[in-house]
Amino acid sequence: MNSTGTTGGLLRAGPLPAAIAAMLAAHGVAAAGAELDLDEPVIVTGARMAQPLVVETDPKLPRQPLPANDGADYLKTIPGFSVTRKGGTDGDPVFRGMAASRVNMLMDGETVLGGCGMRMDPPTAYVFPAAYDRIVVVKGPQTVLYGPGNSAATVRFDRDPPRFDEYGYQFAGNGTVAEAGRSDLAADLALGSRGWYARVAGTHGQSHDYTDGDGNKVHSAYERWSANAALGWRPTEDGWVELSGTTSAGHAAYADRMMDGVKFDRSNMAVRFAVDNLGDVVKRLEGLAFYNYVDHVMDNYSLREFVPTMMMPAPSASNPDRLTEGGRVAFELALAPGLSGAVGMDAQRNVHRIRSTMNEPMMPYESMPRVEDAEFYNWGAFAEFTRDFGRVDRVIAGARADRWHGRDARETLSLGMAKVPNPTAGAERDETLVSGFGRYEHDLARATLYAGLGYVERFPDYWELIGNGRESTTSFSAFGTKPEKTAQLDVGLVFSGSPFTYSVSAFASRVSDYILIESNYAKAMRLTSVARNVDATTWGLEGDAEYALAPGWRLGGTLAWTWGRNETDDRPLGQIPPLEARLSLDYQRGAWSAGALLRAVAAQDRVAINQGNVVGQDIGPSAGFAVASLNGGYRLAKGWSLTTGVDNLFDRAYAEHISRAGAMVAGFEQTTRVNEPGRTLWVNLSAQF
Repeated sequence: MNSTGTTGGLLRAGPLPAAIAAMLAAHGVAAAGAELDLDEPVIVTGARMAQPLVVETDPKLPRQPLPANDGADYLKTIPGFSVTRKGGTDGDPVFRGMAASRVNMLMDGETVLGGCGMRMDPPTAYVFPAAYDRIVVVKGPQTVLYGPGNSAATVRFDRDPPRFDEYGYQFAGNGTVAEAGRSDLAADLALGSRGWYARVAGTHGQSHDYTDGDGNKVHSAYERWSANAALGWRPTEDGWVELSGTTSAGHAAYADRMMDGVKFDRSNMAVRFAVDNLGDVVKRLEGLAFYNYVDHVMDNYSLREFVPTMMMPAPSASNPDRLTEGGRVAFELALAPGLSGAVGMDAQRNVHRIRSTMNEPMMPYESMPRVEDAEFYNWGAFAEFTRDFGRVDRVIAGARADRWHGRDARETLSLGMAKVPNPTAGAERDETLVSGFGRYEHDLARATLYAGLGYVERFPDYWELIGNGRESTTSFSAFGTKPEKTAQLDVGLVFSGSPFTYSVSAFASRVSDYILIESNYAKAMRLTSVARNVDATTWGLEGDAEYALAPGWRLGGTLAWTWGRNETDDRPLGQIPPLEARLSLDYQRGAWSAGALLRAVAAQDRVAINQGNVVGQDIGPSAGFAVASLNGGYRLAKGWSLTTGVDNLFDRAYAEHISRAGAMVAGFEQTTRVNEPGRTLWVNLSAQF
């Protein structure tokens, strides 16, 4: 079995074996050396791991259950991922119980950071999956190529530069309609010739409030759209440069809080380039520079009936924004026979500002000045190499160092309705953090065994230090929170054969100075939200398998389980999803396809009430559930397919364990957690040519 080594994303990967390529194509993955058969109607029900610790999938393909029109829900088909539901869209992805900046999110290699201090707009809220060519997940701290802090995983939403041998075009489009007035449209068109290309992509998605399995409406309506344009030049066969820009906007109602997101605007500019075949040692040079600006508004009156409360007696609004800019340069090297890798540097700066009002009619937020509350810098250097020992053994290893700088720009802090001086006003912090990993892989006849040990030092993010008025146990400010230090062992097996294909992975992690968020913390005769460092342990496993029962029939399954413990407090670690399993049965004959999916989730009684992360805290035990779904498809013509399905066939009322608590919203039933959608019928038409 060949290994892709260290060079993924913008750096190129080596070819995959035919058996793995066939398996990837069967599940909607356009991997290196494997092209998807566009004549096959494919519905993705679970993405499989085809090489050690790497999962890749095609976001343009229809999926079941039907994901939301954002980045988080597309990750749910990958074992180990869960989503914290807040409404109809913009949920927060959680991998192996780890959330927020522990999962490094990149869009075409760029970092996009949200503005809301309560994670109303996580980075995936600005992802429109159908506009990307592939989603790549690297599990665990097993790469150093893509920025700092990836203690849980690295997720890349990538677009590949189109290549033309002569004048021509490439097109991919799809449309989906579903219950609750949902409709999604996406189109991606590239034109070009040998020396140039132009690419435009647009998406639009909207939905009314959905209904849960008990027939109750959930405050969850949304509308989102995006537009992307790129112009590329290929001066030689071995080089290209691309200038691109993206704009997007939207609004979303939330069932878990007292405000809704009425503005999600993003503006982006980027330039990237790559040059191949520079010499015998330097095989490739690539670079990227980007600018991202998000402007977010939340209020309590635009998307819901305003009801005065003690905390919000008048219509209120908050308008945070964030500028993130940075760049990256990397060299792909071939140092000797059997020794290859990549070295490079990256940098990032982000500035967060905010303006808000507690009385919009009297003091409109737009008339107020924006006030900076935080600024962060990071400079990093990395090196990652693959050393082959014969044909069946290899070692992949990497290291990076990051210089992090943070500044607390807040002059005052809000304690309820009162303002107090910020004890860390103007304070600056500088940290030098290191990360690294080593992994051994051994190929058998049809399988690869692997074991990897990784270490990551992660600096606290905006939400842990400043967001949502975060305090420490001893101060009004949490700006002094220590960095996390994660050491993790990953082991597993990837088997590719006929008629049976499977993979299994296990991990064990020790986190020193884990940044725990605790709500309703009793402090000085009041309750508040604090960030504090504890020691934590997690371990778990994921698995996926597929068996060809007979010609045209495939039986598949996935499993994910995570266990976590707060060693300092001697109790379970908060916000750990329960055991989850999926079983699918698919049939393909000629132009027709059909399938069934059963998703079963166990009860979770290992909880730490009021403890968790910046996304949410435990609110109590949760019940298990099982949900069945059906789908079918028909190939209308070459490149065209029609698929349809029903999710939650038996209209089950249920909620994910990690989903946020339901809030009191006028005209809606309050639930313990935000419930998932009930029975949902959908139809999808897609084209690729």
